[in-house]
Amino acid sequence: MDTGGNVVGVVGAKISQCAALARSGTLAESVNYAVKSSFLLSLLESVPGLADRLKPPRTDKRSFEDVVRDAEQATVLILAY
Repeated sequence: MDTGGNVVGVVGAKISQCAALARSGTLAESVNYAVKSSFLLSLLESVPGLADRLKPPRTDKRSFEDVVRDAEQATVLILAY
């Protein structure tokens, strides 16, 4: 997220700690793979009627606490097995 609370990317995967340890002998920290929000926006805009429901980007500067609060309220974890 940027300072306005706009999504700039979505994490799609993270590195396997077990694989990193086995390959390099060390643990990888803070290694994630993300998709840029511009690609996601194109996907969302291709769904009929969905683009009209998206909020416009915020251009105002917001406090860190406000951005975190909004992010926590809008975040979900999806587990697929």
